Amino acid sequence: MTVPDYTKQLKPNEVSTGTTIMAVPFKDGVVLGADSRVSTGTYVANRVSDKIAALHDRIWCCRSGSAADTQALTDYVRHYLAQHAIETGRLPMVKTAAHLMRKLAYENKDNLLAGVIVGGWDPVDGGSVYNIPLGGACIKMPYAIGGSGSTFIYGLVDAAYKEDMTKDETLGFVKKCVSHAMARDGSSGGIIRTVVCTEGGNELDYVPGDQLPYGP
Repeated sequence: MTVPDYTKQLKPNEVSTGTTIMAVPFKDGVVLGADSRVSTGTYVANRVSDKIAALHDRIWCCRSGSAADTQALTDYVRHYLAQHAIETGRLPMVKTAAHLMRKLAYENKDNLLAGVIVGGWDPVDGGSVYNIPLGGACIKMPYAIGGSGSTFIYGLVDAAYKEDMTKDETLGFVKKCVSHAMARDGSSGGIIRTVVCTEGGNELDYVPGDQLPYGP
């Protein structure tokens, strides 16, 4: 049996990018999760990268696609949000961050390879999640998954998701889904990084690669 060379399906000078990212709101905030593998074709360039970036005190984003493109986008949004918070004298809304990201992604969509999930807590909407896929759309969602690994877990997420989950239930749900995606997707792997964002603050954690909650 010959194994197909998937790298031959790429255009000249194009590298395949792989990720699994996820964000789920709950009553008091939002849980964001991501794997940590950065791949350049078939070569793993970084096995412990951080794909969850802070945009403001209570707003985060999960990055997928080109690392350079998404880092540039998050830098711009972080800059504009900081200015906005100073001008208004209050915490920016998650919706504001998502629409800033959408504007930059949409107006430069011909030059970018960036799929982003924006999530966080604000005093108006509480915990909320917005999905900004490749074309630059912006959709508020009850949960969002993205990256190459997400295609493997749509059935699991649809079956296991429940409304009004507690913080611990939501965190367990995210860890389980991301670990299953990492097991199936060759471009996702490493460790699971998580951020729990609530009014009280942010809790950053990780699950080592040999302790992933993969199983029935």
